[in-house]
Amino acid sequence: MCDVCGCDHNHNHNGTKIIDVNQSLLKANEKAAADNRKHFTEGGILAINIISSPGSGKTTLLEKTIDVLKNEINIGVLEGDIETELDAERIRKKGIPAIQLTTEGACHLDSSLVHKGFHLLEHQLDGKKLDILFIENVGNLVCPSFFDLGEHLRVVLISVPEGPDKPLKYPKALRTSQALIISKSDLLPYFDFDMEKIKKDALSLNPSLKILVTSAKTGEGIEDWVDYIKKLLATESTEKDKKRK
Repeated sequence: MCDVCGCDHNHNHNGTKIIDVNQSLLKANEKAAADNRKHFTEGGILAINIISSPGSGKTTLLEKTIDVLKNEINIGVLEGDIETELDAERIRKKGIPAIQLTTEGACHLDSSLVHKGFHLLEHQLDGKKLDILFIENVGNLVCPSFFDLGEHLRVVLISVPEGPDKPLKYPKALRTSQALIISKSDLLPYFDFDMEKIKKDALSLNPSLKILVTSAKTGEGIEDWVDYIKKLLATESTEKDKKRK
C-alpha cells in the first residue's frame, strides 16, 4: 500500500497492474469534504479546486484572475505543494491572503488539510467575508482526482506543451471536473497540438464539461474564464436566496 494515497497495488496473471483506492481512506475524506462544502456554502463562499500537472500554469492563471477580480470580489487562496511557500508568496504579492499547504511528500491535498488551512486563512481576513476560495492542488493529474476537498467547482488545466493526449491518459481528472482549461495557447504555433482532438476526447469522457482556451501571456480567454466564475457566483447567490425564502 502506498504510504501517501492509500492505493493497493496488485498484479494479475497477464502482468497488468490493478490499482484499488483504499475505501476507508476515501470515506473519511468524503465525510470531511462534505463538512467543508457545508461550511463554504453557509458562508456564501464559492470554493474552486484547480488541478493539473506541474508547470501547467495554475499559479499564473490565479495571478491573472486576481488582477481582474480583486477590486470587486474578495478572494482567498490555499496553495498546495510538496515543499516551499513560493506559490503562496506570489499570491500574497497580489495583495491576496494565502496559506501554503505543504504536504511533505503527499501527491495531493485532502479535505482535512484544506479544513485546517481554511481556518488559518480566516485569521488573516480580520472579519472580512470571502466570495471565492481558490484551492491550488499539488501538481498531479492522478491522486487529486480521487480526493474531494469540499469544492463547488473542480477545474483541470492541460497546457499546450503537454500534448492533446492527456484526457485519454488521465480520464478520471476529466470525469471529476466541471471545467477544462487548455492553457498556454500562445505556444500553439510551436507544438503539434490538435485542439479539436483534445476537445472531442474531453467531451467524450464528460459531455457537460466547460472548455476554455487561455493564455496568461496574451490574455486570450481570461475574460471568458472570469465571466464563467462570475456566473457561478451569481448562481450560488441566487440558490442561497431561494433557500432563505
